[in-house]
Amino acid sequence: MAALAAAAGACFVKEVLPPSLDSSSEPPALFDGTSRLYIAYICPFAQRTWITRNVKGLQEKIKLVPIDLQNRPAWYKEKVYSANKVPSLEYKNEVKGESLDLIKFIDATFEGPALLPDDPAKLQFAEELFSYTDDFNSVNYKSLPSPGDSVAAYDKIEDALSKFDDGPFFLGQFSLVDIAYAPFIERFQIFFAELKNYDITTGRPKLALWIEELNKIDAYTHTRQDPQELLARMKKRLGAARL
Repeated sequence: MAALAAAAGACFVKEVLPPSLDSSSEPPALFDGTSRLYIAYICPFAQRTWITRNVKGLQEKIKLVPIDLQNRPAWYKEKVYSANKVPSLEYKNEVKGESLDLIKFIDATFEGPALLPDDPAKLQFAEELFSYTDDFNSVNYKSLPSPGDSVAAYDKIEDALSKFDDGPFFLGQFSLVDIAYAPFIERFQIFFAELKNYDITTGRPKLALWIEELNKIDAYTHTRQDPQELLARMKKRLGAARL
């Protein structure tokens, strides 16, 4: 299983990350034929696309352009993406958005290892899991004050990880489905452990193994953020919600 994780990130080359662009930053040379992935380091939706880029070994093909969400440059909304959110992908003089759409687009359009299988049963299950991501995230964020409501969601994840036996990931082999869930489970594991003393892996060996194997993939771990920073941001968010 370690070999599976290693293969998933075989194309990854560690890079020096560029600084985030803020309201004082000049825009890059927009629409000059360069493919650019606009992200925010702290954003889990953007992290999905960042992981996909890394796993496929596209560091030289897709330039990473991080945006400071707390102090966004005006040109990003005016000239790049009118929705003014991340992620977005500048490709062939067009800009596309929405993280799940983008990870599928990057996988289908660019070179590198395929991140969805040919097996029709696995593809159908993948679509079911993609469709569940919003509900999963919503339940977890809403239940942070009380983790009881999220128990069923993690039981569902455990069941999903039990469907295929040819590997530790959702579709057996590492895929876009794992990428779709990884940034959020990364955060929820920290939040529930630190804020509610609740271990999401207790009684869920498949989930525990999934996290273990995921953390062997450099293309993913290079995108992880400081747990203490994530926790501080969530505490601030929960405090504001109580006002």
